[in-house]
Amino acid sequence: MADAPSGAPEPSREAVETVDAATVDDERTEAEGSTEAGWRFLREFGLLTLSALVIAILIKTFFVQAFYIPSGSMEPTLMPGDRILVNRLAYRFGHIERGDIIVFADPTPTTEHRGLLDGIVHWLGEGIGVVRPANDDFIKRVIALPGETWEIKDGVVYVNGRKLDEPYVNHAEPDTRSFGPETVPDGMLFVMGDNRLHSGDSRFPPPGGLGYIPIDKVIGQAFVIIYPPSRMGWLH
Repeated sequence: MADAPSGAPEPSREAVETVDAATVDDERTEAEGSTEAGWRFLREFGLLTLSALVIAILIKTFFVQAFYIPSGSMEPTLMPGDRILVNRLAYRFGHIERGDIIVFADPTPTTEHRGLLDGIVHWLGEGIGVVRPANDDFIKRVIALPGETWEIKDGVVYVNGRKLDEPYVNHAEPDTRSFGPETVPDGMLFVMGDNRLHSGDSRFPPPGGLGYIPIDKVIGQAFVIIYPPSRMGWLH
């Protein structure tokens, strides 16, 4: 290949500097674009997180709430470790019926002090079923309604003189004790666990039991087991 003519001009210093400056500008623009993309991702992620939080709060407050079962008082219907969903609207548009499995707040609560942030995190954790609730919510089965008379004879339940058919009761450890008769006060419910021998319920006054449950303490109706997968199914 022929050499360049000796008289050919060398690239000027200004031309070289111009090329280098353009390269720096391109790199700066690329870096600024990456930074802007990062901020855009953080904003969108924050918005999605906030939206999910608001939706979770609305669902937990008005519609459906998850609960963790910590004890065996409802065996064999519910086992320790089960997670269930509770319909919070069930009794806003309908009536409590005998046989319903209900979740209700402790009729004689004790105050637990939490910080604001800890309280919010715990509340949300309970709502999605990943945090065990404090001992201020209970789950039992409705046996007698306001104004009804209940009696238990050798473990057999009678309401208004009629024997109840209770296929859900734990027959592996039968409870043959007798209670009553008593009449359920107005505005109250008589509830029991399906595991009668190991349930502190309306048969016993506090602190050993729960006594009658005010209807306004009812949170909602349990309707499905969602975990573990082997036990998923509707509640009856």
